[in-house]
Amino acid sequence: MPDVVFYPVCPVEELPSGERLFITFGDVPIVIFNLSEAYYAIEDVCTHDDGPLGEGDIEGHEVICPRHGARFDIRTGQVTALPAVKGVRSFPVRINQGMLEIGMAP
Repeated sequence: MPDVVFYPVCPVEELPSGERLFITFGDVPIVIFNLSEAYYAIEDVCTHDDGPLGEGDIEGHEVICPRHGARFDIRTGQVTALPAVKGVRSFPVRINQGMLEIGMAP
């Protein structure tokens, strides 16, 4: 993994299990998921048609784009089902002193 700088997002209790949080970092829309106290962050733009990926249903570790059904692995950003053929960026997430933090390239 390339070097990243971690930035605080919110206190960890503000993102309960089963919920998601939408943020924008610079000009990058990001959705952060809490799946049973495991945190994942991916870019919130479907590579098929630029739709809002994070609003989709979750099945296991996949988010399903609400527009056309493309699927992406929440853990890695890899595409797992058509019509998308390219994955989305994923970002490391950690908890530091009670704060949820996201890692971004400097």
